[in-house]
Amino acid sequence: MGNIFAIYKPILHGLMKLAGVRPQTLEIEPGTVMNFWVPTETNSKKSKPAVVFLHGFAVDGIITWQFQVLSLARDYAVYVPDLIFFGGSITDKPDRSPEFQAECVAKGLRKLGVERCTLVGLSYGGMVGFKMAELYPDLVEAFVVTCSVMALNKSVSDAGLERIGFSRWSDYLLPDSVKGVRNIFEIAAYKFPHLPDWIYRHYLEVMFDNRKEREELLEALVISDEDFTVANYPQRVYLLWGANDKIFDIESASNLNKQLGNNASVYHIEKAGHLVQMERPFVYNSQLKKFLASLSEDVHQD
Repeated sequence: MGNIFAIYKPILHGLMKLAGVRPQTLEIEPGTVMNFWVPTETNSKKSKPAVVFLHGFAVDGIITWQFQVLSLARDYAVYVPDLIFFGGSITDKPDRSPEFQAECVAKGLRKLGVERCTLVGLSYGGMVGFKMAELYPDLVEAFVVTCSVMALNKSVSDAGLERIGFSRWSDYLLPDSVKGVRNIFEIAAYKFPHLPDWIYRHYLEVMFDNRKEREELLEALVISDEDFTVANYPQRVYLLWGANDKIFDIESASNLNKQLGNNASVYHIEKAGHLVQMERPFVYNSQLKKFLASLSEDVHQD
């Protein structure tokens, strides 16, 4: 039997094309290439509001956001980039910071003709999204944050690691064993089903490319408490959270809400963990659509 994830990927890609998105490779700058999933119909890029999905650290963009793409692609111009060192996106630059990821995504969107968009960021993608919102307020109109933080300063990092029982993020997110892969999902999910070891082994075989570079991304992610400052975000921000997230818990969401002030609101989805968009996709998509619709109402009122 072949690797089930290697088999599933082309099936998923075919399904995404039927839903109205296709892969496109962009040269961001010499030596840096990013893969984006973009709307198949070029006229929809102008007529529909743009929504950009930023994935977390476990898998690439289209696997992370497959249920959301299927739900939104008809009414929105959906863009799903693979961040650098995920899904075929790569660079020869030494920069591993979230700022660099944000710059690459923003440059890619500009090349694709996106002038304004709403970001949806999960975990690592949320941190990249915060940098995009800070650096490119003319591009980022609004931001949906799921199970993430503004930045991974050391005290926040240490608290998260303590909650999940690890001393380093790479030990959790870059496993080298079947047990390690099982830990990823059992910690990240509210109630993960029992699966045989061979499924985790197949996942381990195909989902951890660029291991050295990804470890460098994690090292660059953690900053000192002294280097962290709360930026002023003009965008509306919606915190859409798994109520049972162990990595960034409800208290993390509450703290983030306080940091963001009056422009932010929060909604907790019960019986869902860090992977809320996959565990409770119908509830997640419903709340996401309500927020996106409220943005359109604001535009019409203006």
